[in-house]
Amino acid sequence: MTGRALVAYWYNVDTGKVETDETKGPGDDLMGPYDSEDEASRALDIAREKTARWDEEDRAWDDDLDD
Repeated sequence: MTGRALVAYWYNVDTGKVETDETKGPGDDLMGPYDSEDEASRALDIAREKTARWDEEDRAWDDDLDD
């Protein structure tokens, strides 16, 4: 460990900008925390991918119940 404080990154859905712990706005407007600025900048894509995966898992689970 280098002694450096870990920084969390956040995506502000209101402004469309990546923020840090020091610059983040109100919690209602934030997605995160993310480990990197790049990951935070892809917050909406990541959310879409997770939602699509969860929807597919739900469909598969529902199909199993129908069998």
